[in-house]
Amino acid sequence: MLHSHLTTLNAVSLILQVFQEQGVDTQQLLVGSGIGLADLEHPDARITTQQELQVCANALARREDIGLELGRRMHVSCYGMLGYALLSSATLGDALRLALTFPALLGTVFQLRLVDDGQRVWFSASEHYDAPGLAAFNAEFCLVSLKVICDDLLGRPLPLLAARFEHPRPGYHALYDSAFQCPLGFDAGDNAFAFERRWLDMPLPLADPITHKAMSERCRRLNLEFTGRQAWLGRIRQLLLQQLDAAPGLEGLARQMNCSSRTLRRHLQALGSSYQQLLDELRFERAKQLLAEDQMPIYRIAETLGFSETASFRHAFQRWSGVAPSHFRG
Repeated sequence: MLHSHLTTLNAVSLILQVFQEQGVDTQQLLVGSGIGLADLEHPDARITTQQELQVCANALARREDIGLELGRRMHVSCYGMLGYALLSSATLGDALRLALTFPALLGTVFQLRLVDDGQRVWFSASEHYDAPGLAAFNAEFCLVSLKVICDDLLGRPLPLLAARFEHPRPGYHALYDSAFQCPLGFDAGDNAFAFERRWLDMPLPLADPITHKAMSERCRRLNLEFTGRQAWLGRIRQLLLQQLDAAPGLEGLARQMNCSSRTLRRHLQALGSSYQQLLDELRFERAKQLLAEDQMPIYRIAETLGFSETASFRHAFQRWSGVAPSHFRG
């Protein structure tokens, strides 16, 4: 399944920052994502979660524990308007329930839930089925960042009772201790951490009812716009995915969307994208799937993706991934 959800550039910017500090060429981390360094200069730009995951995959190939490091740096201030709404909430429980109301603004790839058993509460992240190669990375990034948010909101560390993860115990599991400081479990049914129920009623030091009301309303409007864009983008991607062998072009796609090409171009620009970027993203994702199946000859893959010449496909795939199709197939 291809992602059609939108997200911010926050995580991508954070990844580039971490590796830039280590002297890594950040341009290499953007290979195959359709994101350019110039895009990072526009804080309101939106990208698809598939683009974000490509950058994450590039980062993971260079450092296997990067999910933990990124989570530690993802403070509540990274969430813009939602961050202000959370900080100004009356209690920790109010803040966490508000965060769950706006998952699009939180930018998570998981289904988040608060599971209250009367004595302790599990903050659970589950039902993430895409990009299985990034499962451990996404779980680490998600849970550590959620823990950091709780700490930021309280103004002090939230003591945890336990933490569990769907993936097997990694070789670097000792690094989990500093992030969670509690008993750890692996090969679990979900990703979650637990804390005493009383913390939900803990007043937040920066609570302000007037600011909270104003920020919550702005979050509600932003979420409506965000989810509307997601639905619109999802329709475009669905249409293009059905026509990869004979892409309709900007004019043809506009007719299928019942709008003018000018309107379509303007909407795509507002999303920080373009017709060609979306087409390339879908072709790249489909190409990786077909190459992984190791059955279809490369010339047939090129035809399936709408390339008139195999050489053109080879050049495009090299540009998207940094390696030739034959090398990717191994």
